[in-house]
Amino acid sequence: MSSLKDLFKKNEDWSQRIKEQDPHFFEHSAEGQNPEYLWITCSDSRVPVNQIVQAMPGDIFVHRNIANLILQTDINSLSVIQYAVEMLKVKHIVVCGHYGCGGVAAALKDQGYGLFEQWIQNIREIYYQHKESIDLIKEEPDRINRLVELNVEEQVHHVCQTTFVKEAWKNGMDLTIHGIVYDLSSGTLKDLNIHKNGNV
Repeated sequence: MSSLKDLFKKNEDWSQRIKEQDPHFFEHSAEGQNPEYLWITCSDSRVPVNQIVQAMPGDIFVHRNIANLILQTDINSLSVIQYAVEMLKVKHIVVCGHYGCGGVAAALKDQGYGLFEQWIQNIREIYYQHKESIDLIKEEPDRINRLVELNVEEQVHHVCQTTFVKEAWKNGMDLTIHGIVYDLSSGTLKDLNIHKNGNV
């Protein structure tokens, strides 16, 4: 992609293809959204949420940040969760990490990254909690990938601890939080068997 002009041309082509498949798609889309999923994932450009699950616009409400973190001090992430739960009434919140995550890899290195250092501190704390078992893993990519999985598990816990999710469960809302990982090398999702619905 060499210029902004190319982006507009690709958008025009894409829009035309959608209209050929469904002439009224954009009319209906403009009327509102009703997604069943909130998908929280990394900002990495190789993790195209809608494409990897063959979803159309309107199917998935997406939040992205470096290393898919949900921090109680991050008003952006919390606002997204509140909107998804209270306004959109989503039935599923998916926390999706990805193997080879640069943010997770940085947390394993002992060097300063400026403002970014503050962002990944949460991942570094997860590493310290599991340092003994992670350090036993011989290959660095495997250590990173194990921390990716542990980070997803921790972020699912963080989602479950938000007041919006706890209140939804208290009111009997059908809402499940899931933890999964995307494998960049195969293009497939891995179920970490982390599924929380307020009963467990």
